[in-house]
Amino acid sequence: MMNTQFIADQFPILKSQHNGESLVYLDNANTSLTPECVLKEMNAYYRESNANIHRGIYHLSESSTIKYQDAREKVAQFISADSEEVIFTRNATESINIVVNTWGRKNLSKGDVVLLSESEHHSNIVPWQLLQTEKKFSIEYLKIDDEGRINLVELNSYLKNENIKIVAIAQESNALGVVHPIQKIVEMCASNNVATLIDACQSAPHMPIDVQKLSPDFLVFTGHKTYGPTGIGVLYAKQSQLQNMPPFLGGGDMISSVTKEHSEWAKGPQKFEAGTPNIAGAIGLGRALDFISEIGWDQIQQHEKELTEHALTSHKNHSFIKLHGPLSSESRGPIMSFSVDGVHPHDVASILAEKNICVRAGHHCAQPLMEVLQVPATTRMSFSMTNTKEDIDKAVERLIFAHNLFA
Repeated sequence: MMNTQFIADQFPILKSQHNGESLVYLDNANTSLTPECVLKEMNAYYRESNANIHRGIYHLSESSTIKYQDAREKVAQFISADSEEVIFTRNATESINIVVNTWGRKNLSKGDVVLLSESEHHSNIVPWQLLQTEKKFSIEYLKIDDEGRINLVELNSYLKNENIKIVAIAQESNALGVVHPIQKIVEMCASNNVATLIDACQSAPHMPIDVQKLSPDFLVFTGHKTYGPTGIGVLYAKQSQLQNMPPFLGGGDMISSVTKEHSEWAKGPQKFEAGTPNIAGAIGLGRALDFISEIGWDQIQQHEKELTEHALTSHKNHSFIKLHGPLSSESRGPIMSFSVDGVHPHDVASILAEKNICVRAGHHCAQPLMEVLQVPATTRMSFSMTNTKEDIDKAVERLIFAHNLFA
């Protein structure tokens, strides 16, 4: 059983108050909170090793380089990858853009098809649309059912089309919480020589990921949803893909040599890390992943499952709350999107905010999904190891208040 007080003590911001109300943070799918150990690790970099990497032979630069590379090793270990397959980026959005503008630009042309799902985040839609205007390929969407699940029979039918070149899909929906059967999806795609890109932004903080077993061509996640800092993301890519991808940005540190006439690229992930990277961010992310490992997946997943089941029960007990997404904790993550009868989602969020309860209201960067759901927006509560059942109870109490206020 998770020691909730111990966890709370690791996150300084949980001691904060607003208008005399203690913080209840239920917006983890947007950005997770940051533990003290990550803050200390990043502060130590600026206090003790504040120099650029790969640039100097003096002690500070060597120390920075070692810490940066150690962070890459930690990310690789976290997802069971080879460190030469791990690229640091600004965020998952940039990670996807790298794939689109390198692999996609090289491999896609008129007549080809990129396959997404109806529940994708804008970050996994817009970059493909931008390249589509130039390359004239098609984008098609797997339909979702009433609980947000995709149909593997439909996917199998799509994969019979030899023009399908890549399937890009989130492992866990940021708006519905549904966890897709990614292992099966990747296997189906591989059997048809179709590449795969997995958006693991929502899954990485909540479940172990093993890219050796999963075997996608690409996988992305971001630091700020994984108890790390903002401004740091990860792109995993198979070596076989990396070797054939052109650089995304040109500049310093991504080259092996430059003449007036041409340049030679650096090998491995460095080819995609032009300029000075977010060194402190990478170090902070590495420490955040250590923190997750120290708490342990068994404890994290059990605790979050209990929170999810408690929230599901609480929602079901009130008929004026309509839940969007899976109605059970089976194959779903700790994300609850819902509508309150007669109350706009923004009003719901505002009423909760009066008591310092933080939730998200809007389309959650998934406007095509909102169109499928036939709603303009939803309210979303999302949980993590930092939450308790009491947090959920406080939020539900305010939902009742909001409903009664507008009834």
